[in-house]
Amino acid sequence: MCGNIRAATSQWWSVSTVYVGANADLVRGFITTPLERVIASADGIDYMESSSAQGLSTITVHLKLNYDTNAALTQIQAKVAQVRNDLPPEAEAPIIDLQTADNEFAAMYIGFSSTDLDQNQITDYLTRVVQPKLSAVSGVQRADILGDRTFAMRIWLKPDKMAALGISASAVHDALAHNNYLSALGATKGSMVSVNLVANTDLRTAEEFKQLVVKNNNGVVVRLGDISDVVLGAQNYDSEVRFNGETATFMGIWVLPTANSLEVIKQVRATIPGIQAELPTGMHVGIPYDSTAYIQDAINEVLRTLTETLLIVVVVIFLFLGSFRSVLIPVVAIPISLIGAVFLMLTFGFTINLLTLLAIVLSVGLVVDDAIVMVENVERHIQLGKTPFRAAIDAARELVGPIISMTITLAAVYAPIGIQGGLTGALFREFAFTLAGAVIVSGIVALTLSPMMGSKLLRSGDTERGFAGWVNRRFERVRRAYESTLTATLRYRPVVLTLWAIVALLMIPFYMFSQRELAPSEDQGVVFGVIQASPNSTIDQTRLYTKEVYDVYHSFPENESVFQITSPNGGFGGMVTKPWSERKKTAQQLLLESTGPLSKIAGIRVIPLTPPPLPGGGNFPVDFVVASPGEPQQLLAFAKQLVGKAFASGLFIYADSDLKYDQPQTEVVFDRDKLRSQGVDLSQAGQDLSTLLGGNYVNRFSIQGRSYKVIPQVKRAERLTSDQLSQIYVTGSQNKMVPLSTFATLKTTTEPRDLKKFQQLNAVRIQ
Repeated sequence: MCGNIRAATSQWWSVSTVYVGANADLVRGFITTPLERVIASADGIDYMESSSAQGLSTITVHLKLNYDTNAALTQIQAKVAQVRNDLPPEAEAPIIDLQTADNEFAAMYIGFSSTDLDQNQITDYLTRVVQPKLSAVSGVQRADILGDRTFAMRIWLKPDKMAALGISASAVHDALAHNNYLSALGATKGSMVSVNLVANTDLRTAEEFKQLVVKNNNGVVVRLGDISDVVLGAQNYDSEVRFNGETATFMGIWVLPTANSLEVIKQVRATIPGIQAELPTGMHVGIPYDSTAYIQDAINEVLRTLTETLLIVVVVIFLFLGSFRSVLIPVVAIPISLIGAVFLMLTFGFTINLLTLLAIVLSVGLVVDDAIVMVENVERHIQLGKTPFRAAIDAARELVGPIISMTITLAAVYAPIGIQGGLTGALFREFAFTLAGAVIVSGIVALTLSPMMGSKLLRSGDTERGFAGWVNRRFERVRRAYESTLTATLRYRPVVLTLWAIVALLMIPFYMFSQRELAPSEDQGVVFGVIQASPNSTIDQTRLYTKEVYDVYHSFPENESVFQITSPNGGFGGMVTKPWSERKKTAQQLLLESTGPLSKIAGIRVIPLTPPPLPGGGNFPVDFVVASPGEPQQLLAFAKQLVGKAFASGLFIYADSDLKYDQPQTEVVFDRDKLRSQGVDLSQAGQDLSTLLGGNYVNRFSIQGRSYKVIPQVKRAERLTSDQLSQIYVTGSQNKMVPLSTFATLKTTTEPRDLKKFQQLNAVRIQ
C-alpha cells in the first residue's frame, strides 16, 4: 500500500532468550516465569503470552492499539534488566524485538545461491557485505539471513580417545576457556614515544586449535587435535532453504511499521543491481517473493477503477441531464470534493492506502448527488421565468436544509464505523472518516460553488431543445408510466403489504445464513504452506518430505517459483504464482487444489494458507486461548475434548491445539550411591555431559575482524542411540574416567514440545 494503516497496526514486543540444552519445563521455570513476572508490570500492555520450548523462551507482549512503542521498549528493557542476574548463567541475554500484525511474513525474500561457495561462506559474505547495505536502506526494520550457516569452530570430540587418554569433557572446556583468551595489554609509554602492546593469546585458525595442549602429564602432551576433529564449520545445521528445488540462502526484508512499504522495497530493489555486480564468481541472486507486487497491482487496479468510475458517472449524468452545460457543474464538483477529502486525510494524519483509496472510489458516486440536485432545482426556477442568477439564489435557499440533511445522513452512515473500538474500528477508521469527509465537502460545494456555476452556465430554454429536450420528453413519459403503475399497484394494498411482510421476514434467514468475516480473501499471488513434522524428526527426515511438497507446488502450471525454509520439526514455504494476467485460477483455487495432494504426504502435515487481506485478520476463522492455573496435562485433556467436538460438528476441516505431549525425551537417572562410590561429583558429571552433548559455545575466535563461536561437541554419529550415550565417560575420583552406564540409567519419557502461558497462566491455543 502507498502508506501503512498506522492506526490499524497492532504491535507487540517479543522477548526471546536462548538456553541451549534445556527442555521446555526447565525453560519455563528458570527463564519464562521470572521474566513474565517483571514484564507484566510495564505500562501499555494489552495482554501477554509466552512460549517455552526446547532451548528457547519467547514472551510476546501485545501493546494497546496506538500505544507508544518507544515508551514500552524503555520499560520492558528496564524490567528485563531487573532479573538478568537471576537467570541461569548459561542462558544467553534476552533479545527484544518489535513485531507488527501486518508483518507475519517478510515483505520480501531475496535468495542467494552458489555452485562454488559453501553455505557458511555464502552466509559470511551476506553478513559482511549484503546485510549492512540492505539494513541501511531507509525504512528497513531488519534484514534477516534465513538458512544461514554462520562460521563456528566445531570441536568434534571423540569420547573413546578421551577416555583412553584420561581427558574429561570439562578439561577440554577449561582448556579452551583458558587458552583462547582475548588480552588487552595496554601500551608502553616512554618519554617520547608510546607503543601499543598486543599478545597472541587467542586462537584464530583450525590448525591453531588443533595444536592447543589439553593435557601435559610427565612430558606426554595431548593436543586438542588428538582427541577431536577440529573444523571450521557452521554454528548449526538444523535449517535448510531451497529456491525452485535448489539449495539457497534467503534474506528476509522486514519494513518498519511507520514506513512506506512500496518505497522501501523499491529502494531495496534499486540496491540489488549494485549488490549483484559485487557478488563473488558463481554466486547468484534472485527474488523468490515480493509482497509489494500485489500491493502495487491492487493500487493500480483501484486507480483504474477510479478512472472508470469517473467516466461512467460523467456519461450517466450527461444522459440524464442532456446538456453539456448542466453536466459541467457536477463534474467540477467531483474533483473538488475529492481534493477536499484528501486535505482532510492530511489534516487527520491518514495515509493513502488501499482502504482510503477504496473510500475515494466509493465517494465518487456520492459526492455528485448534491450537485445534481442543485442543478435540477436551478433549472426548475429558470423554467419558471427567473433569471439564472435569481434562480440560483432561490434554488440554493430552498435546498440549504435538504442538502445539509442529506450530507449529515450520509456521513452518519459511515462515521460510526470509525469510532468503533477494537481491531475493526482501528482498521476501518481511515476508510470511514475519508468517506464521510468527502460527503461533507461535497455538501459544502453543492451549497456554494454549484449554484454560482449554475448562474453562469445555465440558460433559459436549454432543457427544451436539442438532445436535452429529447431526454426530458422521454423522462416525462417514463414518469407518467411510473405514476400510473404505482397508482394501480396501490389499489391492491393487501397484496403489497403481504409481499412487503414476506420480504421483511426473509431478511432474518438471509442474515443468519450470510457468511461473516472481517474482510474477504484476496488473491495476493502466493500460496503459503506451513509444515509440521514429528517432534523427533531430524532435518534429513523432514527434507525427504518437503521434497514432495515441492513436487506438488511445482506441478501446477500457474507456478512461477517455489521457496522453502525447512527446520527439523517443520518449516515454511510457498508457491509464488504467475502474474494475474497469465493465469485463470485464483490463489484460493490453487490452495484448495493443493490441499488434497499435500494431505497425502506421509510424515508431515502441510497447512496451506493465503496471507490475510488486512493486518490482524489472522490465518484461522476460529482461534482462541484457554488459560487456567491448572497444570498443562489438565488443559491438554480439555483441549482434546474441544477439538473432538469441533470435528464431530462437521463444520471444520481442520482443528487442533498447540499443546502436544509427544516430544521424546531420555532422562539420565543418576544412582547417587553408585555415583559416590565411583567418586563422581554430580556437578562435574553434569558439566561433562553438557560439554559433550549440549552444543553450547565456550568462547569466541576472530576471522578478519568478526567473532565466531567455539563449540565443542560429540559428533552426531556417536550420539544417535541410548547405547552410545551409555558409553560416554565422565570424570571420577583422581581424574579417573568412568562410563555413564556405571552409575546412571537412561529412561525414555514423553514431554511437551512447547509450554505456553497466557497472562502468566498455563494456556493452550485451539485453532
